[in-house]
Amino acid sequence: MYHVGSAVAWSDLFFFTALRSDASWSPRVALFGDMGNENAQSLPRLQSEAQQGMYDAVLHVGDFAYDMNTDDGLVGDEFMRQIEAVAAYVPYMTCVGNHENAYNFSHYKARFSMPGDDGANMFYSFDLGPVHFVGIATEFYFYLQYGLFQVLHQYEWLQRDLEMANQNRAERPWIVTFGHRPMYCSDDDGDDCTHSESITRVGIPYLHLFGLEKLFYDHGVDLELWAHEHSYERLWPVYDRKVYNGSTKAPYTNPGAPVHIVSGSAGCSERHDHFINNTQAWSAFRNNDYGYTRMQVLNSSHLYLEQVSDDKGGQVVDSMWLIKDKHGPYPARHSTALLKSPFDRIPRRRGDDGNESQL
Repeated sequence: MYHVGSAVAWSDLFFFTALRSDASWSPRVALFGDMGNENAQSLPRLQSEAQQGMYDAVLHVGDFAYDMNTDDGLVGDEFMRQIEAVAAYVPYMTCVGNHENAYNFSHYKARFSMPGDDGANMFYSFDLGPVHFVGIATEFYFYLQYGLFQVLHQYEWLQRDLEMANQNRAERPWIVTFGHRPMYCSDDDGDDCTHSESITRVGIPYLHLFGLEKLFYDHGVDLELWAHEHSYERLWPVYDRKVYNGSTKAPYTNPGAPVHIVSGSAGCSERHDHFINNTQAWSAFRNNDYGYTRMQVLNSSHLYLEQVSDDKGGQVVDSMWLIKDKHGPYPARHSTALLKSPFDRIPRRRGDDGNESQL
């Protein structure tokens, strides 16, 4: 139990449970992005669940308050008070989004303190149970007016961090990344992730420098978590826009590429995003209810994810198991050996609940 303050005033009393430092336990995480202090629809449920002890950590994958710098930071102040009912009880781990770009992300840097010294709160990594988490700043690629050095510095750090994480896979087998702007999405808003050569995926336009997809693939990243789109989307295992399912019957068992999850529908003033009608073969499931994602890493081989709909009173609208008997870099891929998705010719259907999935 603790409180913070000074001789002037003290906060209310809060409590937390210190996390184990070893790898032999099963962490439970809530994750989401794009939550403002207006229309933060998922927040009450998250507050309740955090205080009930349902989570060991929270990942907020970019875009806070809308915006933290508004009204000379007063909107940011209010937002921090709103998330206190979560962040006072469990580690509230963050990465920067496009709504934090003002003044070279200075409001974000001043309000959050993440691990490590290399990234100045903008990129970092940490271990939780059998997982090595890596948080990145996708926004460096989109605000080059703040300098190309930030892109280069992060990329070089990522190479070193992922190399060390691979050397430690006997203890921490899972590598999970989280960053704001996705490599892939099927929304109809024209965002970067809707383009075949998204910047996050292939790097700086025209030059194709410092792209993240090949870096993550070569280092065997298991799961990539994104936000930015105000919706939820689960992808088949994908690399270079091609599907590498483990098998037709068990696509997420020993897949041949990373799995991507987009979870940016916690609730904000910009409301929902909508989906295009005709999706790519790599899109497995889509839902645009307000909500958030739960994740539990059971052990070295089994990881579970589920999507909670706040619109439907906390109902789980999607779930999946990622099962891997072995972790590490994926097979080298060449253009002449790229696998064709077995789902290319499978039609899609829309259920009565508005969700879309492949038949």
